[in-house]
Amino acid sequence: MTLRAAFLASALMMAGAGSAHAQDATAPAAAAKVNVTQGAAVMDAKGGAVGTIASVTGDVAVIDTGMVKASVPTSSFAQSDKGLLIGMTKAELETAAKGASADQKEQFLASLAPGLAVSDASGGAVGTIEAIEGDMVTIATPNAKAKLPKASLAQGPNGPVIGMTQAQLEAAVKATTPPAG
Repeated sequence: MTLRAAFLASALMMAGAGSAHAQDATAPAAAAKVNVTQGAAVMDAKGGAVGTIASVTGDVAVIDTGMVKASVPTSSFAQSDKGLLIGMTKAELETAAKGASADQKEQFLASLAPGLAVSDASGGAVGTIEAIEGDMVTIATPNAKAKLPKASLAQGPNGPVIGMTQAQLEAAVKATTPPAG
């Protein structure tokens, strides 16, 4: 189940749980205002702690469980007298978030292609992907070529990122290259 499907199921479960109470209310349940704010505690339907709201941007809240941070549509929350409720336990949310993270990493690695620019963690230029062979990526800098495992690249704001600067990568290549002659 994708993370999005899990949250949709969560929202539907929460809506179903609140429908018995909605019959007594003068306003429809959908009109109830849920106040999703940074720092608010989040609990599951049985009152178990799930985490806290780390941030809210538009209609997406980030729940910090202490193990993972998961982005959740604000429509997935219900309000109780004790705080915010979500239709997933802490363990279910962490499992869904870890699965989504693994899926994103897999999609990123599959998107790597020759010609893509590679940068360091600070956004500095390192080189470009020259070739991909199985689980290895060849990165060409102006002064060297390095073969790295695909897993050593991460998704950055502008494309692939490695944990070395161009100078560090070139120095590592030079240190592992046997002297000529």
